Amino acid sequence: MNRVSVDIGGTFTDCFVAWGDEVVEGKALTTHHNLAMGFNEALADACRQLGIEAGDLLSKADSVRYATTLGTNALIERNGPRVGLLVTTGFQHTVPLSRARGYGEGLSEPEQMDIPNGARPAPIVPIPMIREVRERIDYLGKVFWALDEDDVRLRIRELVDAGAEALVVMFTNSVVNPSHELRVREIFLEEYPAHMLGSIPLLLSHQVVGRKGEYARATSTIVDAYLHQIMYHGLGTLELNLRRQGYLKPMLVNHNSGGMAQLNSTDALQTVHSGPVAGIAASEFLAAASELGNVVATDMGGTSFDIGIVVQGGLKYYDFNPVIDRWLVSVPMVHLVALGAGGGSIARYERMFKTVEIGPKSAGSDPGPACYDRGGQDPTVTDADLLLGYLDPKNYANGRIALNPRRARQAIGDALCEELGVDEIEAAKLIKRQVDASMANGIATELRTRGYEPREFTVLAYGGNGPLHACGIATALGVGKVLAPPYASTFSACGAGNVSQMHIHEMNTWTVLYNPNTKSFFDDYDGFNQCVEVLEARGRADLERQGMDAAGIRYRLELDMRYGNQRVQTAVVTPLSRLRNQRDVLQLMEQFHTRYGERFGEGSQSPETGVRINTIRVCALVEQPTIPFARLAIEGQAKAPPAPVAHRACHFVGHDGVIDTPVYDEAARAEGTQIVGPAVITTRATTYLVEPGWTYRAVAQGAAWFLRN
Repeated sequence: MNRVSVDIGGTFTDCFVAWGDEVVEGKALTTHHNLAMGFNEALADACRQLGIEAGDLLSKADSVRYATTLGTNALIERNGPRVGLLVTTGFQHTVPLSRARGYGEGLSEPEQMDIPNGARPAPIVPIPMIREVRERIDYLGKVFWALDEDDVRLRIRELVDAGAEALVVMFTNSVVNPSHELRVREIFLEEYPAHMLGSIPLLLSHQVVGRKGEYARATSTIVDAYLHQIMYHGLGTLELNLRRQGYLKPMLVNHNSGGMAQLNSTDALQTVHSGPVAGIAASEFLAAASELGNVVATDMGGTSFDIGIVVQGGLKYYDFNPVIDRWLVSVPMVHLVALGAGGGSIARYERMFKTVEIGPKSAGSDPGPACYDRGGQDPTVTDADLLLGYLDPKNYANGRIALNPRRARQAIGDALCEELGVDEIEAAKLIKRQVDASMANGIATELRTRGYEPREFTVLAYGGNGPLHACGIATALGVGKVLAPPYASTFSACGAGNVSQMHIHEMNTWTVLYNPNTKSFFDDYDGFNQCVEVLEARGRADLERQGMDAAGIRYRLELDMRYGNQRVQTAVVTPLSRLRNQRDVLQLMEQFHTRYGERFGEGSQSPETGVRINTIRVCALVEQPTIPFARLAIEGQAKAPPAPVAHRACHFVGHDGVIDTPVYDEAARAEGTQIVGPAVITTRATTYLVEPGWTYRAVAQGAAWFLRN
């Protein structure tokens, strides 16, 4: 296996290279103005460890897999193109009204409750860039009002004259009958051939989203169009960079659905949050291989703290209507909660409660925390960690970044000490206590809202700052053990290399499995199976276009089901691929009954109101070789730690004064090594902090458990 996997975060670019039997990790600061530069530097770091030139490595690589935050950054910065929208007559205000709830989407709960100060996000498509088109298709797919082609030509011309750089077509009920949307694309190409307008994209909503719901389908397609050119040029530049270095195969891009595809088969919308989702995928593989049971994946990087859940048996939680930035969209995405609590998160004084508040604003990689000595002046979590003695100023990020403690002290002192009435050390302790509590509260909230208790889960602490804050998070969460997984610092990049090539296609349906009015069960098996076959054919075509052998394609059938007219839908993954008889229908209903009870409590089911399917979804995938994970159980006799390489004056939350703390190097990661805290273990990729009252135990593949004494 010769594989390169890359995860570009807000602060660091991580590169994970599996080269034959060797595995190496490379890191570099993210270069937001040109992502290829950060990628090249991270790859060069990995190549130095392997003793091979980057060009030689890429020319022999089986694949390069790429997870990016480019789309996320573009939405935050609002630097996309001017987008025009064509809608069915009478639906001009669907997007601006945003179901009357758009002001709250993407905001925290306190912000949603503050209705007087609620503000809608700045629209991606302003009202003057929306045009109505005379056409209408009913809910059954019948043409109620034929498309007025002259009107289409006029409206397209108006949008182009108004400066539209991307066009979206969103007609009512086009997911049932897409003929009008398809004809609009033909008219657009007739009026404006490629040689006239260049690369103005025109996106059809039914091709982006296969479900009904005009608003979510419209916003999904609008966001996709908004990010299209940025992703095309950004990832295209990266692919050209690979070509120049000898990599001639198609570049693979990670999707937020938990799969990946070639660049030419990837929608821009599918790349948003793909990096953190890759970490959840790695957690799923690790949980299965190491028999960890239920796992909560926590990724503390430089910009954010991301939380995902994988329960025993490999069940992942999906959001089928996630909110991206401030927009409700309608694409399947692995469920993810992101908090503004990374190493670069900025600390500020909170006047109402007279305490410190962390994030969500981040110093990023440029200028970065104050201690980076690159012009940053705001205090961050990394500045506090340095001031408390946890980080080695001369050996941070394997010596690539020299930290300046004086800058960290000045930033914390100027911003916080006078307001809090404490010195810099106490302010730094308060920053650490606050960020650890914020992350623990995020984990507890995420688990308990789904009916779980934190003690039922193994907490994985990874990312550049995960092992550094593992003990603090566990203490605040009230759990007695945390696992820093193998390759903790580049765990998401590792996960990017483990996912399968996969495409998800879905279709709206009105399939009543049990009708309470007629007391009858569903029996149109052929109609249901034809829908599944159509979706399988779409997925198969996607994968065959990318050179996959049809014999190796696997399919997974998922159904969105509900009782009666409930608004709440529950996703059911079924082993059935077809419905052939009433026994299959009853099996499917029983599976839904069980899944509903797990989610909302046994006894909450109400089959007497009827059972129906709203969405049919098919995942088409080709499984690929994965990075193997070892069993990570604590076994055998503990080994004495190696001799410390140094001692450092450290300060810990809950302990007064300075504690002389031993510092260890990579030798402490040898399997079986046990160290009773306090201790600091500095490796080339990250820092492990063993707080007082905790014990560090190294296990296979460089992983380590933190255990409460």
